[in-house]
Amino acid sequence: MVKRQFDYEQKYQELLTKVKEIKETASTMNFNLEQEFEVVEKKMESIREEKYRHLTPWERILLTRHPERPTTRDYIEFLCEEWIEVHGDRYFGDDAAIIGGIGLFEGCPVTIIGHQKGKNTPDNLKHNFGMPHPEGYRKVERLILQAEKFKRPVITFIDTPGAYPGVGAEERGQAGAISKVLMTMAGLKVPVIAVVTGEGGSGGALALAVADRLLMLSNAVFSVASAEACASIIWKDVERVEEMAAILKITAEDLLELGIIDEILPEPIGGAHQDFQQMAETIKTSLIKYLPELRGKDTDNLLEERYQKI
Repeated sequence: MVKRQFDYEQKYQELLTKVKEIKETASTMNFNLEQEFEVVEKKMESIREEKYRHLTPWERILLTRHPERPTTRDYIEFLCEEWIEVHGDRYFGDDAAIIGGIGLFEGCPVTIIGHQKGKNTPDNLKHNFGMPHPEGYRKVERLILQAEKFKRPVITFIDTPGAYPGVGAEERGQAGAISKVLMTMAGLKVPVIAVVTGEGGSGGALALAVADRLLMLSNAVFSVASAEACASIIWKDVERVEEMAAILKITAEDLLELGIIDEILPEPIGGAHQDFQQMAETIKTSLIKYLPELRGKDTDNLLEERYQKI
């Protein structure tokens, strides 16, 4: 059976707890084993670091689905001195799988849009597990056109297994809504920076990835479709998902080598949720580096360079 959750960290912490318990017991028996325990703990940490440097593509996918992994809202609250969320597409309704609005970042007004997952089952049901409906993409279109009108840079955060494939979504024009966002983003006359923070699956992710700079967290993934969908479509066997994940070239290292992304943002050992402050600071530093550079370009050059990049 294919592993459905990344449990390495849990097992590591359990082992670390047992070592600490033995250490405490030894101290009550007047056994001076401090040096030996220090060697063991350093060796364990070294093995852990090595493990996270060489995760398989499937293990990275599982890590991006960790329930404690930071969400778009977490990053927005950290990055923005002020934030006004905008709701609805002015056509059908408000899609909780996409959040967006206007923020003040380092004194600069920006439009921020991103996929939103939940932290637990009820929260995930509310946000449809980060899988947007067409009204979510119409909200994106509304926000980016507003950003262009008021000359605000756009920042997007990508974390979705894909757009919602349900009957209702198709009836309300899922493909058309995504296509319009792709077309609008390609010709948007303001800078766009996209950050893949977790899963970047299918057209649902690509809609927010047409950008002047595409950044990716080191354990994030970005693919034409989810590994499960590809294994089901091509091999008719979802149990071969690990094999498919390795073939798809979905990791940050693969995509940097292929020239698809511009920078890898290193995560803390164990994943972004292990040290949110450090991860958010890394994203902030990168945004501070790219935003002034892109804002300094005239519109014609900005659009031409984006076109060549695409």
